[in-house]
Amino acid sequence: MSEVTGIILAGGLARRMGDAGRGDKAMLQLGGETILSRVIERAIPQTAQLAINANGPADRFADYDLPVVADQIDGFAGPLAGVLAGMEWALEHAPEHQWIVTLACDTPFFPTDLVARLCARTIAGKADMACAASGGRNHPVFGIWPVRLASELRHALVEEEIRKVDLWTARYNLAVVEFSTHPFDPFFNVNRPEDLVRAESIAREIA
Repeated sequence: MSEVTGIILAGGLARRMGDAGRGDKAMLQLGGETILSRVIERAIPQTAQLAINANGPADRFADYDLPVVADQIDGFAGPLAGVLAGMEWALEHAPEHQWIVTLACDTPFFPTDLVARLCARTIAGKADMACAASGGRNHPVFGIWPVRLASELRHALVEEEIRKVDLWTARYNLAVVEFSTHPFDPFFNVNRPEDLVRAESIAREIA
Protein backbone atom coordinates (compact mmCIF):
# COMPACT_ATOMS: atom_id res chain seq x y z
CA MET A 1 0.00 0.00 0.00
CA SER A 2 1.29 3.47 -0.86
CA GLU A 3 2.09 6.12 1.72
CA VAL A 4 -0.88 7.43 3.68
CA THR A 5 -2.00 11.02 4.34
CA GLY A 6 -3.31 11.59 7.85
CA ILE A 7 -6.33 13.80 8.49
CA ILE A 8 -7.18 14.80 12.07
CA LEU A 9 -10.92 15.39 12.29
CA ALA A 10 -11.44 18.44 14.51
CA GLY A 11 -14.83 19.61 13.30
CA GLY A 12 -17.01 18.43 16.21
CA LEU A 13 -19.22 20.81 18.16
CA ALA A 14 -18.15 19.70 21.69
CA ARG A 15 -21.72 20.04 22.96
CA ARG A 16 -21.23 17.70 25.93
CA MET A 17 -18.20 19.45 27.40
CA GLY A 18 -20.10 22.46 28.79
CA ASP A 19 -17.97 25.42 29.82
CA ALA A 20 -14.87 23.24 30.03
CA GLY A 21 -15.10 22.47 26.32
CA ARG A 22 -16.12 25.88 25.05
CA GLY A 23 -14.16 26.27 21.84
CA ASP A 24 -12.12 23.29 20.66
CA LYS A 25 -12.02 20.07 22.68
CA ALA A 26 -8.67 19.37 21.09
CA MET A 27 -7.17 22.38 22.86
CA LEU A 28 -7.98 21.11 26.36
CA GLN A 29 -4.93 20.47 28.51
CA LEU A 30 -4.05 16.86 29.31
CA GLY A 31 -0.95 16.16 31.36
CA GLY A 32 0.71 19.45 30.49
CA GLU A 33 -0.03 19.45 26.76
CA THR A 34 -3.12 19.73 24.62
CA ILE A 35 -5.11 16.71 23.53
CA LEU A 36 -4.36 17.69 19.94
CA SER A 37 -0.63 17.64 20.64
CA ARG A 38 -0.94 14.06 21.86
CA VAL A 39 -2.92 13.07 18.77
CA ILE A 40 -0.31 14.66 16.50
CA GLU A 41 2.53 12.91 18.33
CA ARG A 42 0.89 9.53 17.70
CA ALA A 43 -0.05 10.33 14.12
CA ILE A 44 3.25 11.66 12.75
CA PRO A 45 5.19 8.35 12.85
CA GLN A 46 2.28 6.55 11.16
CA THR A 47 1.64 8.92 8.25
CA ALA A 48 3.56 10.45 5.36
CA GLN A 49 1.96 13.85 5.89
CA LEU A 50 -0.63 15.27 8.24
CA ALA A 51 -3.38 17.89 8.09
CA ILE A 52 -6.15 19.10 10.39
CA ASN A 53 -9.75 19.15 9.21
CA ALA A 54 -11.49 22.02 10.98
CA ASN A 55 -13.86 24.88 10.27
CA GLY A 56 -13.64 28.48 11.43
CA PRO A 57 -10.46 30.52 11.86
CA ALA A 58 -7.47 28.40 10.87
CA ASP A 59 -5.02 30.56 12.78
CA ARG A 60 -6.08 29.01 16.09
CA PHE A 61 -4.01 26.00 15.02
CA ALA A 62 -0.98 28.08 14.04
CA ASP A 63 1.20 26.65 16.81
CA TYR A 64 0.95 23.18 15.29
CA ASP A 65 2.42 24.13 11.91
CA LEU A 66 0.05 21.85 9.99
CA PRO A 67 -2.24 22.57 7.04
CA VAL A 68 -5.85 23.24 8.06
CA VAL A 69 -8.48 21.94 5.68
CA ALA A 70 -12.09 23.14 6.00
CA ASP A 71 -15.19 21.18 5.04
CA GLN A 72 -16.42 21.91 1.54
CA ILE A 73 -20.02 20.90 2.33
CA ASP A 74 -22.37 23.59 3.67
CA GLY A 75 -23.62 23.22 7.22
CA PHE A 76 -22.39 20.72 9.79
CA ALA A 77 -22.36 17.54 7.73
CA GLY A 78 -20.53 15.38 10.27
CA PRO A 79 -17.41 13.25 9.90
CA LEU A 80 -18.12 12.24 6.30
CA ALA A 81 -17.59 15.87 5.31
CA GLY A 82 -14.19 15.69 6.98
CA VAL A 83 -13.36 12.49 5.15
CA LEU A 84 -14.26 14.16 1.86
CA ALA A 85 -12.25 17.29 2.69
CA GLY A 86 -9.26 15.06 3.47
CA MET A 87 -9.63 13.06 0.28
CA GLU A 88 -9.86 16.15 -1.92
CA TRP A 89 -6.97 17.84 -0.13
CA ALA A 90 -4.79 14.75 -0.58
CA LEU A 91 -5.68 14.54 -4.26
CA GLU A 92 -4.44 18.08 -4.72
CA HIS A 93 -1.42 18.12 -2.43
CA ALA A 94 -0.22 14.50 -2.52
CA PRO A 95 -1.59 12.87 -5.68
CA GLU A 96 0.89 10.03 -5.25
CA HIS A 97 -0.92 8.96 -2.06
CA GLN A 98 -3.82 6.61 -2.74
CA TRP A 99 -5.14 6.56 0.82
CA ILE A 100 -5.99 8.81 3.73
CA VAL A 101 -6.42 7.80 7.34
CA THR A 102 -8.77 9.79 9.56
CA LEU A 103 -8.16 10.29 13.27
CA ALA A 104 -10.41 11.87 15.90
CA CYS A 105 -8.98 14.95 17.59
CA ASP A 106 -10.38 14.00 21.02
CA THR A 107 -8.87 10.49 21.26
CA PRO A 108 -5.36 10.91 22.64
CA PHE A 109 -4.45 7.24 23.19
CA PHE A 110 -5.27 5.63 19.84
CA PRO A 111 -2.97 2.71 18.90
CA THR A 112 0.55 3.38 17.66
CA ASP A 113 0.09 0.57 15.11
CA LEU A 114 -3.32 1.78 13.92
CA VAL A 115 -2.37 2.64 10.35
CA ALA A 116 -0.22 -0.44 9.83
CA ARG A 117 -3.02 -2.75 10.95
CA LEU A 118 -5.71 -0.97 8.95
CA CYS A 119 -3.53 -1.15 5.84
CA ALA A 120 -2.68 -4.81 6.39
CA ARG A 121 -6.32 -5.83 6.84
CA THR A 122 -7.40 -3.84 3.79
CA ILE A 123 -4.84 -5.61 1.63
CA ALA A 124 -5.42 -9.08 3.10
CA GLY A 125 -9.18 -8.82 2.76
CA LYS A 126 -9.08 -7.04 -0.61
CA ALA A 127 -11.35 -4.47 1.03
CA ASP A 128 -12.28 -1.03 -0.24
CA MET A 129 -11.64 0.56 3.16
CA ALA A 130 -11.16 -0.33 6.81
CA CYS A 131 -12.09 1.01 10.22
CA ALA A 132 -11.03 0.30 13.78
CA ALA A 133 -13.13 -1.40 16.46
CA SER A 134 -12.78 -2.14 20.16
CA GLY A 135 -15.01 -3.83 22.68
CA GLY A 136 -17.25 -4.98 19.85
CA ARG A 137 -17.95 -1.41 18.72
CA ASN A 138 -16.83 0.10 15.42
CA HIS A 139 -15.01 3.44 15.32
CA PRO A 140 -15.55 4.68 11.76
CA VAL A 141 -13.78 7.99 12.34
CA PHE A 142 -10.61 5.91 12.72
CA GLY A 143 -10.59 4.61 9.17
CA ILE A 144 -8.51 4.28 6.07
CA TRP A 145 -10.14 5.53 2.87
CA PRO A 146 -9.16 5.34 -0.82
CA VAL A 147 -9.04 8.78 -2.40
CA ARG A 148 -10.39 7.26 -5.63
CA LEU A 149 -13.83 7.36 -3.97
CA ALA A 150 -13.80 11.13 -3.45
CA SER A 151 -16.27 11.85 -6.26
CA GLU A 152 -18.61 9.10 -5.06
CA LEU A 153 -18.53 10.45 -1.52
CA ARG A 154 -19.17 13.99 -2.74
CA HIS A 155 -22.21 12.76 -4.67
CA ALA A 156 -23.51 10.92 -1.60
CA LEU A 157 -23.14 14.01 0.58
CA VAL A 158 -24.41 16.64 -1.84
CA GLU A 159 -26.96 14.83 -4.00
CA GLU A 160 -28.21 12.18 -1.57
CA GLU A 161 -27.65 14.15 1.67
CA ILE A 162 -26.15 11.12 3.38
CA ARG A 163 -24.67 12.02 6.76
CA LYS A 164 -24.21 8.71 8.60
CA VAL A 165 -20.88 7.03 8.00
CA ASP A 166 -22.37 3.54 8.22
CA LEU A 167 -24.88 4.28 5.46
CA TRP A 168 -22.10 5.18 3.06
CA THR A 169 -19.62 2.44 3.99
CA ALA A 170 -22.37 -0.18 3.62
CA ARG A 171 -22.02 0.28 -0.14
CA TYR A 172 -18.46 -1.03 -0.07
CA ASN A 173 -16.37 -3.88 1.26
CA LEU A 174 -15.44 -2.55 4.70
CA ALA A 175 -12.84 -4.39 6.76
CA VAL A 176 -13.04 -4.04 10.55
CA VAL A 177 -9.92 -4.31 12.70
CA GLU A 178 -10.49 -5.14 16.36
CA PHE A 179 -8.11 -3.67 18.96
CA SER A 180 -7.71 -4.84 22.54
CA THR A 181 -9.30 -2.84 25.36
CA HIS A 182 -6.69 -3.99 27.90
CA PRO A 183 -5.51 -2.18 30.00
CA PHE A 184 -7.79 0.56 28.59
CA ASP A 185 -9.76 1.19 25.44
CA PRO A 186 -7.34 2.98 23.07
CA PHE A 187 -10.31 4.73 21.45
CA PHE A 188 -11.46 6.30 24.70
CA ASN A 189 -12.39 9.86 23.78
CA VAL A 190 -12.88 13.03 25.77
CA ASN A 191 -16.51 14.05 25.37
CA ARG A 192 -17.47 15.17 28.88
CA PRO A 193 -15.65 16.83 31.80
CA GLU A 194 -15.47 13.50 33.64
CA ASP A 195 -13.78 11.97 30.60
CA LEU A 196 -10.96 14.46 30.95
CA VAL A 197 -10.43 13.28 34.53
CA ARG A 198 -10.24 9.68 33.30
CA ALA A 199 -7.85 10.72 30.52
CA GLU A 200 -5.55 12.33 33.08
CA SER A 201 -5.46 9.01 34.95
CA ILE A 202 -4.61 7.05 31.79
CA ALA A 203 -1.93 9.55 30.85
CA ARG A 204 -0.25 9.03 34.23
CA GLU A 205 -0.47 5.25 33.85
CA ILE A 206 1.31 5.21 30.50
CA ALA A 207 3.83 7.96 31.26
